[in-house]
Amino acid sequence: MPNDPILVVDDNAQNLKLTRLLLESEGYDVRIAEDAEQALDLLEGFRPRLILMDLQLPKMDGLSLTRLLKRDDERKQIVVIALTAYAMKGDREKALAAGCDGYVTKPIDADGLLATIAAHLDRSGVRIE
Repeated sequence: MPNDPILVVDDNAQNLKLTRLLLESEGYDVRIAEDAEQALDLLEGFRPRLILMDLQLPKMDGLSLTRLLKRDDERKQIVVIALTAYAMKGDREKALAAGCDGYVTKPIDADGLLATIAAHLDRSGVRIE
């Protein structure tokens, strides 16, 4: 839905810029973070319905951050979609086991990503105010 809040966590500035522009052009309220620490800081005052989570982050990786969020009663309802440029056999299963709700590989297919986001937001039915 337009105006749905989304957090994009990715350590690549170019990926952040492109993803933000794509999502904002569809009417989403987008915030960005370059690492897990920035994401956690943003989450103190921002309640996204969905997080696009790069798996390869400096310091704390995306799977660890996802596990942390899914253990938190206030944040466990946030839909997390894993993003990775280095898809290896078993990565999808690891992402889902860590609590991710979906899995997308890079380079990102714009139409496919938007469809994936829309499907997960519709399916989640969770509204975070």
